[in-house]
Amino acid sequence: MKVRRVTRERDRKQSAVRLLSLLLVILWAVAVSFSAAHGQEAAPAKPSDEYGNVTAEEVEATTGKGAQIADPIEPWNRAMYHFNDKFYFWLYKPVTRGYKAAVPEDFRGLFSNFYRNLEAPIRIVNNMLQGKPGYAGKELVRLVINSTIGVGGLRDCAGECFGIKGRDADFGQTLGKYGVGFGFYLVWPVLGPSSPRDTVGFAGDWLLRPATYLSSNFFDPVSMGLYAHQAVNTTSFHLGDYEAIKAAAIDPYIAIRDAYVQHRTEVLKR
Repeated sequence: MKVRRVTRERDRKQSAVRLLSLLLVILWAVAVSFSAAHGQEAAPAKPSDEYGNVTAEEVEATTGKGAQIADPIEPWNRAMYHFNDKFYFWLYKPVTRGYKAAVPEDFRGLFSNFYRNLEAPIRIVNNMLQGKPGYAGKELVRLVINSTIGVGGLRDCAGECFGIKGRDADFGQTLGKYGVGFGFYLVWPVLGPSSPRDTVGFAGDWLLRPATYLSSNFFDPVSMGLYAHQAVNTTSFHLGDYEAIKAAAIDPYIAIRDAYVQHRTEVLKR
């Protein structure tokens, strides 16, 4: 019975890997196809109307408006924006506000350190893939120090005690470094702004999270719960930021879309 149970768990895990791999291939193909289509078109009069295979060089050549991204599925994206907006004000913000009131800032800081340390494999692997072995080595040293002297990552002892600074890196950024464009703007429910490239990147980073392997299922309740707590804990330090964007923007949807593409373009420059 035990052998049979282990076999079933292994089969479920292999099925999940195959399904996720298929999703990665499909989204990669979509992103590359849009990038290729953009490369075959003549120079546009209005870059904001074209598909955004945006690289750091293109950003430097762009005048005034900065990087742009295509939005061919705007009806879907706006619907998801409004869904996420209601989700934020009706559920996410009240939960985060209650969490902030119940958990002192010092403890929330410890949690932030813990989650950053937990995601060290993402930065190690992607720094290597981006041709930055020095930073990959620093992130590995930080992981060892913070996991031991830093009491499981609750304290950033590598930075505070030894001055060892790492470098943020994710798989979406890695794809961008290799010339994969955004493709187009894509808003996911709950997860928020993204693109085919960064969706593939999110899936790749999820595979590198140690919490993903707490069970045979890649999206088990424990790993999802840890991810949700990380999101709430992070947002507790930034309550009011979203409201400020909405208050300052004529069209918050456009403002958030532009902020997303500008941020991800800046990430490529690092």
